Amino acid sequence: MIKMRAKRVISNSFRIAWKDLLELGRDHLRLALLLIMPLFMMAMIGFIYPSGNAASLNNLPIGLVNQDSGFNNVRLPSQALITGLQQINNQTHMLKFSIVANAADIKSEIQAGQINGGIIIPSNFSSCIMCGKQGTLIIMTDQSNPTISQELQASLSTVFTQMGNVLAQEKVRSLSSAITANDSVAIVQPYVVKVTGVVSGNPSYFSFIAPGMIMMTVMTSVMTGLPAAISQERELGTMDGIMVSPVNRLSIIVGKALSQTARGMLQGFIIMAPGMSIFGVVINGSVLLVIALMLLGVFSFVGLGIVITSIAKDQETAQMLMMTLVFPMMFLSGVFFPIQQMPWFMQDVSKFFPLTYAADAMRRVMVLGAGVSAISTDIIVMVVFGAVMLAVAVPLFRKMMAR
Repeated sequence: MIKMRAKRVISNSFRIAWKDLLELGRDHLRLALLLIMPLFMMAMIGFIYPSGNAASLNNLPIGLVNQDSGFNNVRLPSQALITGLQQINNQTHMLKFSIVANAADIKSEIQAGQINGGIIIPSNFSSCIMCGKQGTLIIMTDQSNPTISQELQASLSTVFTQMGNVLAQEKVRSLSSAITANDSVAIVQPYVVKVTGVVSGNPSYFSFIAPGMIMMTVMTSVMTGLPAAISQERELGTMDGIMVSPVNRLSIIVGKALSQTARGMLQGFIIMAPGMSIFGVVINGSVLLVIALMLLGVFSFVGLGIVITSIAKDQETAQMLMMTLVFPMMFLSGVFFPIQQMPWFMQDVSKFFPLTYAADAMRRVMVLGAGVSAISTDIIVMVVFGAVMLAVAVPLFRKMMAR
């Protein structure tokens, strides 16, 4: 009996979803807008949005790896470099250092969002400096956030250049013999700064925006589509026909959610395809994980869409409630603007929006090639939010249908 009832609920859910999609197909204007809107947003932001705005850094978490083996078992140059770097940072408060074991750990912590970059001192650093050669320093950046990455690169390069000039002056004063042309380069420029990323290539600023746009489109499509679809049917009276039919109330919820899920996924793929072909967006992580995150984004917002539908008296009220929620999320969830560059109190506010975690997870997978373990916190937040909202939404929807 229970098995037959479950089959009936699932069957009716797909029928309702198919009915909604057929209605969408008949409305050529709505269908055209469904396809054109994400393309318009992507083109507008991809071509117009600035790609190189630098912002001041403030206590940015940075990993520091000192692999220097020293010169005659003494690591004076690398130790002096670290001391000088910390002294400068004590005055500027640009960075917040943490000691990391190796370069692989820096990569893992960047993928997990624990740090925003790293400084690596190679094993031959002190020996090169003491032997009159150039010592190499490696800056590893977080390519998922190009503005922060560029600012970090520029700031550290400036600091290292200044520190290198000081060291060069000390060396010149200590020399009493003739200086060759080859030696002069190492004296004037004792440090060679190299910049590397977690993944190969140099992602554009659109690579930062595209993952957030995908998640925003998928999630808001569900949240906006559900209130509009259900409220419209209530106003037209077609919902009464569904209510008197032998259809379980749960089938109505699931069916409506499935149709909106199909719409949201379609718009997400519409953004992804030209983004990859025109703007050079690359998926460095698992494609299956990207799709799974899109579906998880739908799940996390289905409940909220149902809640809006249940408490709104008509379609206009539902749309107003939806816009009240969508606009703050668009600008405070890190979709278009890095959260790290916002004022501290706005950063705290952004933590209350599930879109913040959805955009962050998608960005780390697409840009940094992160796996499930690196985005586990984001996944947990989306699952918990979706489950809580559904637990609230289902009884509210049934109560609304009984009115």
